[in-house]
Amino acid sequence: MRAYIVIDLGFGDAGKGLITDFLVRQTQAGVVVRYNGGAQAGHNVVTPEGVHHTFSQFGSGSFVPGVKTYLSKHMVIHPGALLVEGDVLTQKGVNDIFSRIKIDPQALLITPYHQAANRIKELARESRRHGSCGVGVGETVVDSLKGHEDCIRAGDLLTPNLLLQKMDSIRVRKHKELLDALGHDLSSLPTISEWQVFQQNDLALRWMNSIHRIIENDLVDLTDSLSKWSKDTESIVFEGAQGVLLDARAGFFPYNSWTDTKPDKAIELVHGCPPVSEIIKVGVSRCYAVRHGPGPLPTETHELDGVVSDHNQYNDWQGGVRYGWSDQVLFKYALNAVNGVDLLALTHLDVLNQLLEWKVCKQYPINLETGLESYQSLPLDQKEAFTHQLMTVDPFLESHESNDTRIIEVVAQTAKIPVSLAAHGPKTQDVTIIESNAL
Repeated sequence: MRAYIVIDLGFGDAGKGLITDFLVRQTQAGVVVRYNGGAQAGHNVVTPEGVHHTFSQFGSGSFVPGVKTYLSKHMVIHPGALLVEGDVLTQKGVNDIFSRIKIDPQALLITPYHQAANRIKELARESRRHGSCGVGVGETVVDSLKGHEDCIRAGDLLTPNLLLQKMDSIRVRKHKELLDALGHDLSSLPTISEWQVFQQNDLALRWMNSIHRIIENDLVDLTDSLSKWSKDTESIVFEGAQGVLLDARAGFFPYNSWTDTKPDKAIELVHGCPPVSEIIKVGVSRCYAVRHGPGPLPTETHELDGVVSDHNQYNDWQGGVRYGWSDQVLFKYALNAVNGVDLLALTHLDVLNQLLEWKVCKQYPINLETGLESYQSLPLDQKEAFTHQLMTVDPFLESHESNDTRIIEVVAQTAKIPVSLAAHGPKTQDVTIIESNAL
């Protein structure tokens, strides 16, 4: 069995959904494993027939008949949103979608209390917001890292009495945490609708009833389905979430994720699914920089405004999508953070047709490049200071003719490996295999 691990080498939105769908179709993969992140993902796939879906928790290979999704123990599940997404996919013609997904019983679950607490904290930051998606992923992960015994995992759905006890405990604890942290009457803030979540005595029972279909459809895996499925397919695609530059450790604090966005968790899962013949890390990058929400984007430019058209657009939590010229310094940093990749996929190359020139940053001031080398080992206060420097840097930009050949050459020089896949649009047929032996 070959394992393809899809890794975003930027701040997210690189085209992981497209590349996952492409790999599934090209390698006849039978399973997509969501190996990290959570319900905040937005991976866009457009089928050859033109059907579009933004995959959040289901694997991005789900339009291919029979392809299964496994939500690993490292995923953070929003159970209500999972059911809604499954219903939407059913409406789009994937009629057996709930029979093709399993959830590891150790996967963390987001509750309404986590989501509300996440939103209250983000709103209370006012102009200093971190760019949270407002789903509650980080809040749930932090509880787990702190070792709270009331953390809810997918397997707890099978024990309603225990689940209700944990929900009551979370409600009381989160209520107190918010008052202690923010120190004032939260009903007077723009957070009033979120604060009311903690005032509803019947919310836990209503939430449990609303997600009962997860049990009815036997979605919680009690039989080690991933190991069984891996024996029935020649390849599996491990679909990553977010991007390396948002990683809990490698990302730029405080505008980073609480989750591990690097491939380590996927590699751990692969070794638990023998027999494995080969692990192939697939790095995905746009031919320009992109970021959804606040935080550093050193090569940000308005020259790409109106040129790029994205499925993921403005939302009330992250704000707008921002664009920049190609940043080979951060691209190299991301590659080093994941110990390199085996294949490179360069996406959104169709944008080049609308540009007379393409710009690229190959170097920063020497102090910042040196700082990047030690960034991951810095304490948080020094990380935040470095992030501020990154947000104010004036990058050195080179201009090149806007064509595939030159851009692919520059990216390959940075990565020290060839670009294997080039995408000129949102569909699998828009992806070209450049290296004949790439897959």
